[in-house]
Amino acid sequence: MDIDDITLIRRVVTEKSHRAFAELVKRYQSQLRYSLRQLTGWNEALADDLAQETFIKAYQALPGFKGDAKFSSWLYRIAYNQMVSHFRKASNREVSTDQEPVETVQQDDHGALQRDLARAMKQLPEAQRMALHLYLHRECSHQEISDIMNIPLGTVKTHIARGKDQLRQLLAGWQPGETA
Repeated sequence: MDIDDITLIRRVVTEKSHRAFAELVKRYQSQLRYSLRQLTGWNEALADDLAQETFIKAYQALPGFKGDAKFSSWLYRIAYNQMVSHFRKASNREVSTDQEPVETVQQDDHGALQRDLARAMKQLPEAQRMALHLYLHRECSHQEISDIMNIPLGTVKTHIARGKDQLRQLLAGWQPGETA
């Protein structure tokens, strides 16, 4: 029987259950790490470090989780803050976004499109990239994105619309088999 997130959270908070927290980590770590990898320009080590820090912060902050938003939205908010904090500390060094995406798929048309899309996404401003990622890859609602990024709903919609427009421009001439 699958236990819901709220029950697991209660067990972590009231019983200090490490098993309950381990289950929450198991449920969300793959998605979170993949998202962070995309957002850091496929810097796997950085993404994994940010994911680990996110779960540590989440564990510490879990008693304050009110349940107003989905646990995943709350977790992504922590991850977003970790990422922003990291880049702020790196003070404009583009360490993570200068790397080429790790190519793990064969370079068929789909693989080429994924590679070129990742390159185009790296050219977007951070806020647009994050909003688009949450919307397209994580299928978050506009309200969830607003909660995660702590920005007004209208700003989320603007970031998504402008990001899509910019991606259309960047990929306008894309043809299968071409390299960018």
